[in-house]
Amino acid sequence: MTAFTVRRARTPDVRAIHALVEPYVQRRILLGKDLVVFYEAVQEFRVAEDANGEIVGCGALHVIWEDIAEVRTLAVRPDWMHRGVGHALLERIEADAVELGLRRLFCLTFEVEFFGRHGFLPIGEEVVPPEVYAELVRSPDEGVAEFLDLARVKPNTLGNTRMLKQLDVAAPARSRA
Repeated sequence: MTAFTVRRARTPDVRAIHALVEPYVQRRILLGKDLVVFYEAVQEFRVAEDANGEIVGCGALHVIWEDIAEVRTLAVRPDWMHRGVGHALLERIEADAVELGLRRLFCLTFEVEFFGRHGFLPIGEEVVPPEVYAELVRSPDEGVAEFLDLARVKPNTLGNTRMLKQLDVAAPARSRA
């Protein structure tokens, strides 16, 4: 098996991330994003890099609310499929989520089996209390609209499954005063 490493994305990686994602956009598996959007979100991305320094996979963690984030744009170059790249990226994203203090991860995916093997379960409509919903509905972010299953994003989400994972987060230790 060829070695790869997972690391934080940097701005010089953005064009490679965009190129990696584009075939999935063409096949309507992922939503298309302008290059500027990738630059704006570069700090959310992790990349898998082969021994030659080529980007072979990517994924992003986008915080939605105080306890929940979305796994976004998880993609692996076709010639690197089934080599553990997607697993390693998702594992890193989950570790980042735990480090941020998040308790749940959301994804909207066609890859139900993959995410299911990693502890994600299909969800219904009500995953946040009404008061949180009222705040989230104000967000202009399309991913948040997809999370909320709003009617305006239904054409983008046809055939996708909304999935959620409860993270194993130990309660932070409180100091005694």
